[in-house]
Amino acid sequence: MNRSHSHPLSWAGLLVTLGIIYGDIGTSPLYVFKAIIGEREITEQLVFGAISCVFWTLTIQTTFKYILLTLRADNRGEGGIFSLYALVRRYGKWVYLPTILGAATLLADGVITPPISVSAAVEGLGGVRAFEGIIEPGNALTVGIVIAILSLLFFFQRFGTKVVGSTFGPMMLLWFTMLLVLGAVHVVHYPDVVRCLNPYYAYDLLVHYPNGFWLLGAVFLCTTGAEALYSDLGHCGRQNIQVSWIYVKTALIVNYMGQGAWLMHQGDAQLLGRNPFYELMPHWFLLIGVVIATLAAIIASQALISGSFTLINEAITLNFWPRVRVKFPTVIRGQIYIPSVNWMLWIGCVGVMLYFRESGLMEAAYGFFICVTMLMTTTLMFGYLRYVRKWALPVVLLMMALFFSVECAYFVANMVKITQRPWFLFFVLGLVGVMYIWFRARKITNRYLDFVPLTSYAQALRDLSDDREVPKFATHLVYLTKADRPTNIEQQVVDSILAKKVKRADIYWFVHVNYTDEPYTMEYRVKELIDDKVIRVDFDLGFRVQPRINMLFTRVLEELEADHELEFRSKYESIKRGDFHTDICYVLTERFLSVENEFTLRDDLILDAYFALKRHALSDREALGLDPNVTVVEQVPLVIQCRRDIPLKRTGKHVQG
Repeated sequence: MNRSHSHPLSWAGLLVTLGIIYGDIGTSPLYVFKAIIGEREITEQLVFGAISCVFWTLTIQTTFKYILLTLRADNRGEGGIFSLYALVRRYGKWVYLPTILGAATLLADGVITPPISVSAAVEGLGGVRAFEGIIEPGNALTVGIVIAILSLLFFFQRFGTKVVGSTFGPMMLLWFTMLLVLGAVHVVHYPDVVRCLNPYYAYDLLVHYPNGFWLLGAVFLCTTGAEALYSDLGHCGRQNIQVSWIYVKTALIVNYMGQGAWLMHQGDAQLLGRNPFYELMPHWFLLIGVVIATLAAIIASQALISGSFTLINEAITLNFWPRVRVKFPTVIRGQIYIPSVNWMLWIGCVGVMLYFRESGLMEAAYGFFICVTMLMTTTLMFGYLRYVRKWALPVVLLMMALFFSVECAYFVANMVKITQRPWFLFFVLGLVGVMYIWFRARKITNRYLDFVPLTSYAQALRDLSDDREVPKFATHLVYLTKADRPTNIEQQVVDSILAKKVKRADIYWFVHVNYTDEPYTMEYRVKELIDDKVIRVDFDLGFRVQPRINMLFTRVLEELEADHELEFRSKYESIKRGDFHTDICYVLTERFLSVENEFTLRDDLILDAYFALKRHALSDREALGLDPNVTVVEQVPLVIQCRRDIPLKRTGKHVQG
């Protein structure tokens, strides 16, 4: 059955949306203006141009591209790059490449967002009189505090966020209200700053200000949370996001204008090394403001961590990532915990913090990877608008030209900075490599699956089942099959039943799992291929549903018996009728690289890496939720070419009896 993803517009929905959706983009005022201004001389051209660039970036990228356009590319209410891929993959074999690159860089966002947000918040303590000279950007104490906060955050992931999650909405409402009030106070004192909304100031900064174009790398930080916003679409619904964005954008723009107004009232000597965001606060409020900023940064980090779990879970189902253990820490559907990803992100965050040590040095890497993600989303959006929504080609090309030109400009501005600290590229390239290898290797191995018509073996299966001289292997013998056509079966499955150690059973079951493009589908179909002997069950599961085959198949048996469609008998008289758990045997066939394989160099490298990764991933039995006590795993060689004639000759005389 399909899960409804209707999230009607409501006050409660708007409050939840504030807590879940806007953590990343909402904390950008902590570091955006500080990154733009740096140690430059404060002029109207710089300040007004910076605010104008921020305003039009939020308008074109966030409002127009994501809020109004991309949020409509929902897959049964779900968003994100994998949902977009599921919508367009039938229209091009190449679309997996931008999907992989976009997903990998979005994961990199999950590594950089926590340290840059939390460190930018904690660094604000340096302005509090009690911490002056103690808390400074980059010193050991500041780094230690940030790492401690992040470590606690990752440690508590195993318990879920059910309790603290209920406070996210009110906390972020307080945060955005604080941004609005602090900014508005300074705008009232310097109302002329409103002129910066004129796009001319952005043009003037980029064209006439010395090296003004390269400031786009810092400006881009104001919209880095837009991609995460799209990924979290399924939690809140499009209407709640679109309406709440009006308040969020207003608060952000007013706060940026307030920072600009403060800058225009200060002398240059007073600005060196100071963050305009904290300078908006009266001194008596500074400690409270830092605490609120830190809590908002933690919420932003939590949103990215949870989003990373969801991203990897979808990647596993769509064959982009090795199977890993997925846990459900609470009863809230959709809230998952992936231990391996959790600790990978923790190590990455701690490594980023130890390497960069302060928020200002993380900005280039942060902007670069999110810019790549946005470019990949734009690429997939072309396929969605053209082939799914059937928009006219000139309209699609015009819109894509706008987005590509803007994002390419940001990409170039960020690329220059990332070359100064390129080591983080290796982390992202590693993620891209894992996804590419896993996806391509599955395509290669599936290419050589040998399917045969099941009808050719119908009589042999019936005879074996009725042969009382062969010991019964199980009452219900279940094979997992990849054959899409119900009348086909893998040759290796037939060999397992008839050619190796023969397996007699009362009923042979062939179970096929089909992952649908919809996220939460849970349906099944039953087809009797040979009367009371061979039955096929097809499960249609959404790409966010965990395939617990043991539980699902048992449920199918119970329903079939309850409806009197099939008569089941246990081979043990002492076991009550209908107790299937004691008399089901699952057989899995796992392939390995055999010495007879001959590949191209590329396929050989991909498969070597694939089987190396597979040794560290969950087994098919664990991933499919099968009971180890009733599951048999058979190793099958991966043979690509047919056996050739072997030039083996016998010499010597015949042995006499």
